[in-house]
Amino acid sequence: MAEVQYSWPENHKARLIGKRITRVDGMQKSTGTAKYTYDVNLPKQLIVRALGCPHAHCRVLEVDTKYAERVPGVVLVHLIKAPQPGGEPLEIRADGTLIAAVAAETEAAAQEGVSQLRVRYEMLDTFTDDQDLEAAQAKGRTKPAGGGIQLDDVLGEPGDDDDEEEWEEKTLQSLFDKSAYVVEGQYGIDSITHCCLEPHGATLHWVDNKLHVYLSTQNVSGTDDGFADALGITADDVEVHCDYIGGGFGSKFAPNYWGIAAAEMAKKTGRPIKFMLSRDQELKIAGNRPSGFIKVRLGANEDGVVQVWDSEHWGTSGFNGSTVSVSNFPYVFNPKNYRRKATGIETDNEPSVAWRAPNHPQACALTQTAYDDLAAKMQADSLDIFLRNLQNIDSPEKAPVYAEQLRMAADLINWSRHWHPHGKGQKRGSIVDGLGIGIHKWGGTANNSNCLLKVYPDGGVESFCGTQDLGTGTRTICGMVIAETFGLPLETIKVNIGSSKYPFSGASGGSTTVGAVCESHRRASQDALAKILELASQKMQVPVEKLEAAHGKIVASDYSGKSMTWKEACSLLGIKPLEVNTSFVRGTKSPLSSQDVAGCQMAHVMVDTDTGVVKIKKMVAVQDIGLVINRTTAESQVYGAMIMSIAAAIFEQRINDPATGAFVNCELDNYRLPRLGDVGELLVQFYEPESERSRGVIGLGEPPAISGATAISNAVCNALGVRVPTLPMTPKRVLDALRNA
Repeated sequence: MAEVQYSWPENHKARLIGKRITRVDGMQKSTGTAKYTYDVNLPKQLIVRALGCPHAHCRVLEVDTKYAERVPGVVLVHLIKAPQPGGEPLEIRADGTLIAAVAAETEAAAQEGVSQLRVRYEMLDTFTDDQDLEAAQAKGRTKPAGGGIQLDDVLGEPGDDDDEEEWEEKTLQSLFDKSAYVVEGQYGIDSITHCCLEPHGATLHWVDNKLHVYLSTQNVSGTDDGFADALGITADDVEVHCDYIGGGFGSKFAPNYWGIAAAEMAKKTGRPIKFMLSRDQELKIAGNRPSGFIKVRLGANEDGVVQVWDSEHWGTSGFNGSTVSVSNFPYVFNPKNYRRKATGIETDNEPSVAWRAPNHPQACALTQTAYDDLAAKMQADSLDIFLRNLQNIDSPEKAPVYAEQLRMAADLINWSRHWHPHGKGQKRGSIVDGLGIGIHKWGGTANNSNCLLKVYPDGGVESFCGTQDLGTGTRTICGMVIAETFGLPLETIKVNIGSSKYPFSGASGGSTTVGAVCESHRRASQDALAKILELASQKMQVPVEKLEAAHGKIVASDYSGKSMTWKEACSLLGIKPLEVNTSFVRGTKSPLSSQDVAGCQMAHVMVDTDTGVVKIKKMVAVQDIGLVINRTTAESQVYGAMIMSIAAAIFEQRINDPATGAFVNCELDNYRLPRLGDVGELLVQFYEPESERSRGVIGLGEPPAISGATAISNAVCNALGVRVPTLPMTPKRVLDALRNA
């Protein structure tokens, strides 16, 4: 058999690829029959509730469990982040950190047991004001987080007798002195939490010293190792299941310490354990995105092309004291001369974890607001300034792509009709409107993935892959790829995912999943088809290169009219199914997938200058993702990302009490997210000329979540003529900006 040449079908020949396909599990999800981890209940299981520390910074001196143990129905009290009796005190660095857990016959008994725990604390100094760099420095709460300088070679180098720092300072200042326009600004974006609809947690039990876990995870194939390492067993003794997950966004890669505690409690009690975080615990400890604040000065020539950038930024990722990566500044734009410095601030909050496009949304908002302020200073069209600065971007080959995407977005939002100089729009009572832009980038490389594909002699087809479906349609994608290859209806393909016992597939993060499963499933199905066509060729006496699978048949493309049904072809396998195992290793050059995408978003907003309320009229997103597999699910990814951007731009923030460090808005009734009426009109357009389609599949999860908040911020500035410097742009912040102006 000749070596298989992996490829995608030509656009005009594709039956499923690139079309609008309904999710195969849509009915289960919409009717409530889909079982999420939260829905799994095992016989004789115990329910766990945990005590979260009520203080942001303290030492736990002692936990008295005897009153909790006396509560009827309580079976076990388990210490988590607390000293054992007589042990050394344990320092706590975040509000909500789990101290102890109670396992009981009912949820009510577990909660009552938690209320009866008696804890002695020693209070420690608390700091959570991540915006105040000077205060953080005064309290010794800062860490260097990188930086450096790059200057154009034409500027020369310091002489042997020059002090290097002084020379760099003078050189930078000379560039600013020569600039036709200089913009100085201070911008910020607050920390936000992951806010998964399904909280973190697991239902698990031990069977014959092997751990079976139903886990809400975006890393099915990898979390068995996490449990095994923590529990001192081998990964072979752990089986992780996740059929459905209610949100992850980068926060559900590991078992987490509460998952390990659940396994330990199940071992101690000999009974199944269900341990899911409560809603306030979910927001407090399950994941957050770092904040970022920046002081920046940029200088541009008379055309508005930035020649020099000088910035210092800071923020917090929690008590580990990091911030947004300095390498992301300035974002996308890359002037020939720049200096940047970053400082991490240690605050008494849980450490951040990956959040849809780590570092990029913050870097975008902290960079491109300054570029928009340049347009405002010049009273120039923001679109023109963004287009002109494409001559200096970090991926020069993408400049034509960005340019075309910006023009497409401008057409969709009717930029030429609605744009006006900053603060110069027509006012309707107290309402003003404005337009804004943001552009972004992402990698989207396909992850490692393995697929076991079985084709049965009766024509049945099923695949096995240890990936997971975050709700974005992974099951559907896997089935589509196989069905397209075999020329079969999608509903005839059985896709098996969501078990760590299936062939390994990488975690769903970094926009890596769709490329991964497309690689493994297309390779497996093309390999299998080659073997089936070889058998059919002998039976039909037609050269194998003249055969193809289409419409449930193997047909000859030589116009001879010869064909056989798919089932007839599969019967040639004999009595055993055809099994094909294929692997794809991340980074392998492939005709099926690629990396590096560009995108832009534009926003049209209304701002009430009396109340400070920002409303979205319209947002548009133009995105390059290479080959679109399922247009419906791809568009859904973008719509969801745009809504998340609206949340970050005008609603969503973690609020810490400055005196105690308490996370005060940790319930969904006061952790503000967009409602239906807050969203406005959303339009999605993929940039997919043949030059992009031919690059193969590229991940989409991250990129559309990056530049939307920036576009909204710039639109508000265009409306008001005044920058609201920190996101989210709450009514108070809008009114403060107007008063300060």
